[in-house]
Amino acid sequence: MDELRKIDLNLLLTLNALLIEKHVTRAALRLHRSQPAVSHALAQLRTHFDDPLLVRQHGQMVLTARAQSLAGPLQEALASLNGLLAPAAFDPALARRRFRLSLSDYASRIILPPLVRYLRQAAPGIDLAISQASREVMMAQLQDGELDLALGVFDDVSANIVVQRLFSEDFISVADKSTLSDGALTLEQWLARPHVLLAMRPDAFDEIERALAAQGLSRHIALALPHWSAALEVLPGTDLVLTVASRAAASVERFTTLGTFTPPFASPRIAYQQAWHTRKQDDPAHRWLREALYTISQPQPA
Repeated sequence: MDELRKIDLNLLLTLNALLIEKHVTRAALRLHRSQPAVSHALAQLRTHFDDPLLVRQHGQMVLTARAQSLAGPLQEALASLNGLLAPAAFDPALARRRFRLSLSDYASRIILPPLVRYLRQAAPGIDLAISQASREVMMAQLQDGELDLALGVFDDVSANIVVQRLFSEDFISVADKSTLSDGALTLEQWLARPHVLLAMRPDAFDEIERALAAQGLSRHIALALPHWSAALEVLPGTDLVLTVASRAAASVERFTTLGTFTPPFASPRIAYQQAWHTRKQDDPAHRWLREALYTISQPQPA
């Protein structure tokens, strides 16, 4: 308690923003404060901790070892204080909150329309900020407190990340109908064709690559890109094959020259998930959003 008396708790909020943003101006924007005010607070924090906290290296600001050691415990402490001071009951109709989500272009088409409709009806004061990143970056952003929720396929997560399955899907392959024999391809034909990889990183080793490798097989990636819409647009009039999650079939229907078929190799189902840091576990608003995402992701009765 003696140490708490030596520091203004508002400085800890500023420190948290600085540790997340690693930039004075961006921290000021996050806090809705002026840049000079945040610079002054940083000077006070440096004096208190007897450490520069942020230093310039190779043209950008990076955290010192001391600052890195403060980041996790500080976020845990602030989350606990927020839970202590927050109202016991959460009313979505009256809530005012902004959540940061990361999900792919493809998932945005599946998840966002029903989610936004649900929020506008049940919780119009809840805002969403959507970003897109690789799985590795999403995990790092959850750890750093830069994200509230990450949506995707997560095979290996750290102990402080919670994962919940939203739905499962099979794979389908998509190609120009004129290049298909009886509406499909044999395994030999499928492997001989050039493929489109839909991923944030061109060197991604995704579920399809892992399934093929387990069978001693591989495919040739002729085009790797992160854009779902463009991935479909490039297929007509080519010999390219795109293999994606089965809910994509609805988007394929508007391309009259494209056909879908079951990939000719054994592949596991895709478990699409939402992931969050344990520091968010007991946040009533965060829990409500997780439950909303789960609800809207379930198959709807015909």
